[in-house]
Amino acid sequence: MSGKTADPEWPNWLELPLDVTAAIFSKLGAIEVLTSVQYVCSSWLKICQDPSMWRTIDMYNLGGLFDMEFDLEKICRGAVDRSNGNLSSISIEYLGNDEILQYIADRSSHLMNLRLANCYSISDQVLIDSIAKFPLLEEVDLSYCLLSKECLEAVGRSCPLLKSLKLNCQGCKNPLIECNDDALAIAENMHELRHLQIFRNKLTNSGLEAILNGCPHLRSLDLRQCFNINLVGNLKKRCLENIQDLRYPNDSTSDYEFDATLKDVYPFGMYDIELISDEDNDYDYDYDYDYDYDYNDDDL
Repeated sequence: MSGKTADPEWPNWLELPLDVTAAIFSKLGAIEVLTSVQYVCSSWLKICQDPSMWRTIDMYNLGGLFDMEFDLEKICRGAVDRSNGNLSSISIEYLGNDEILQYIADRSSHLMNLRLANCYSISDQVLIDSIAKFPLLEEVDLSYCLLSKECLEAVGRSCPLLKSLKLNCQGCKNPLIECNDDALAIAENMHELRHLQIFRNKLTNSGLEAILNGCPHLRSLDLRQCFNINLVGNLKKRCLENIQDLRYPNDSTSDYEFDATLKDVYPFGMYDIELISDEDNDYDYDYDYDYDYDYNDDDL
């Protein structure tokens, strides 16, 4: 600077066209918009109140709900309210529960994309009842949720337009239990499926054959860490002939959005009791959660 005082000409963000500002805000998550952005000025508040801003809602968070200074459930409900019934896509992580899902279902009949990740508190019956209110769903992501095959069957029955399904599971190294319940639910109820990610599932070759038979339009299939699958012979040939984008069980997981590391045992709250052997009964969980927390959300 050579001793001179810097006098940078900062851009006046308020002079940006409204559609450009709205496009910038749409890249942020609902939490950032409702807890900070909308309070900058009256012009930004007006943009943040526009229902078109809330056709897509992303409630991404890292899962430390007890350390949050905001009520994420209240934020989620507020975002859904602002969509004014025009919500087309929503992504929820960790905070998903029966009350939130029911709230969304009662107000979002035009939903086309639903993502529930690490939502362990959602019950089978509430998911089944809620999914019936989303007849336009085309994409469903149920990652690390403790749901039954009946839920998958309900998704298929209630969503005839379904094109994409992600069913990601958390797994342990041993034992490798074989189970084709998920595969059969998909094969028998999701005939229009184009894209399927079934990461670390327990399906076998017969389950995969059922999917190929029941989902003739399938073009993308991710079988990474599905170690009960043995792609050889006619099954491999069939996959190569019909699947344009095929990921093998041992393919790299470098682009996988979650932690793909195989654990010796499941983390707390994420294990499937069916996968725990009699030898794996000596665990030491030491969780020191501080439930005495406080927050002030009067301004939300």
